[in-house]
Amino acid sequence: MENWREISEDIVSSLLEDGSDPEILYEVEHHFVCEDFPKLEQAALAAFKLGYDVEEPAELELEDGAKIWSFDIVVESELDVDVIMEDVDKLAALAVECEVEYDGWGTYFQE
Repeated sequence: MENWREISEDIVSSLLEDGSDPEILYEVEHHFVCEDFPKLEQAALAAFKLGYDVEEPAELELEDGAKIWSFDIVVESELDVDVIMEDVDKLAALAVECEVEYDGWGTYFQE
């Protein structure tokens, strides 16, 4: 299991060190992947029922040519590890429950 807190701390500190504005809201994208579309669809529906903004699923091709399904959840959030971790904890648990992979989160530099 990934250490999402450590990863989140690294992402946030890197953005802040690069001069990203700590006072604004960020669009945080949480990523989910699975080879089994019905399981991915189940996870997306469960996240939607929890009130999350769920993006449309997409089929992706991996470097080895294999296909995988993915979707993102977009959350407006402060650039604060504790705030982001609230969603990470919920969404990582949801992924385990639905037998899909929580593939982390990301956001963009904001001046």
